[in-house]
Amino acid sequence: MRFFRLFIFCVVLACGNIAIAPKALAQGKISLIRDTEIENTVRVYVAPLFEVAGLDPGAVSIMLVNDRNLNAFVAGGQRIFIHTGLLMKTDTPGQVIGVLAHEIGHIAGGHLSQKKRQLENATAHSILGTVLGGVIAVASKKPQGLIAGQTAGAAIAQRSFLAYNRAMEQSADQAALNYLDATSQSARGLHDFLIYLREQEQLFSAGGNPYLRSHPMSNDRLRLVAEHLKNSPYTDAPVSELLQSMHDRVRGKLNGYINPPERTLREYSADDTNKGSRMARAIALSKQQDTDAAIAIIDDLIAASPEDPFLYDLKGDLLVDAGRTHDAVAPFEKALSILPWAALIKFNLARLQLENARDDSQIREARRNLNEALRYEPEMASGWRFLATAEGRLGNNGGASLALAEEALLRGKKKSALTHAQRALERLAEGSPGWFRAQDIESAAGKEE
Repeated sequence: MRFFRLFIFCVVLACGNIAIAPKALAQGKISLIRDTEIENTVRVYVAPLFEVAGLDPGAVSIMLVNDRNLNAFVAGGQRIFIHTGLLMKTDTPGQVIGVLAHEIGHIAGGHLSQKKRQLENATAHSILGTVLGGVIAVASKKPQGLIAGQTAGAAIAQRSFLAYNRAMEQSADQAALNYLDATSQSARGLHDFLIYLREQEQLFSAGGNPYLRSHPMSNDRLRLVAEHLKNSPYTDAPVSELLQSMHDRVRGKLNGYINPPERTLREYSADDTNKGSRMARAIALSKQQDTDAAIAIIDDLIAASPEDPFLYDLKGDLLVDAGRTHDAVAPFEKALSILPWAALIKFNLARLQLENARDDSQIREARRNLNEALRYEPEMASGWRFLATAEGRLGNNGGASLALAEEALLRGKKKSALTHAQRALERLAEGSPGWFRAQDIESAAGKEE
């Protein structure tokens, strides 16, 4: 599991489960977690929802936010941000699926673009209030009129925008219920989640003005879902055992990685045979430097499920964390033999291959894995940095410059991207694919100057 930092722009356009713009986003940065198993699990949750919503799964990005708050939101186009708190605190996959169905309702409903237009209207209200206040101030020769007009304009704009936002939240809730029925899933999970949300409201937001909230009060949302449960033919549809097992594993991994190891070992008993519990204990033991005990747990799980790629991936991660990089290569290779499309695993393997390489053949293998990983995930800036290292060690200076240009462009370093792109153009064969890509980067970086 790896942590990344990401800048988010236009965060006020985010549609969320609890707030328009979470605090972390308001500060300009959020911490992201990348894990192949967790991301795959979430995609399994949302795949049928995407289908009935008429969305292309390949066009929707799923981001895991390292935040304990119970939240999920949509921002930056078709990007769903899921707080780790939502995954860690929910007991069943149905609770998460209900929330994700709500967020997909925002995407399918085009709420981000609608909200942008409403923000523009809200700004117009605010300007109108200022203009009216100016007229009053001139007529009365008192500046208080200007202040009153600004305040009134801001209040009108805020109430207008939040009322519009509440309407979108209600629309997304209704869409979620429709999607759950269309996929033969019960809305009980969403109902249970809203009960928990109401408890949090009562604990932290007693007396809050519902008209100054971005979302409907949970009681209102609960009534809508409760009425749906009375009439839906899928109200008593059981939770899939496979999905529940996947959810348990996600919770175990997140608790193991995020919580202090002492807490994890208290919460997950050594006698608990649940796979998620055992994975949590293995991660906690690894954090306490008891690598042999951690690997023994994972090896036992592998013996019971020898074709489970995510267990080999976890074993590789734990060995890397312990500094045993040579030992980690084989588990990553085994994981990829089962799951050849896993870009993150390819990336981790390539890093080890570069670190341990003794000849050019091993470096070329690392380069191959990096190129394949970047084909799946071209926005992985650090992947381009490692590719530049591989190309440089193989004497391909043009390829190294091109990779550095890609990295710089992704990181927003426009001058550096331009410099590296120009060097690539000098070093690469004219008319080659890399030469044309360097031209594209030069043009993009130059336009942004």
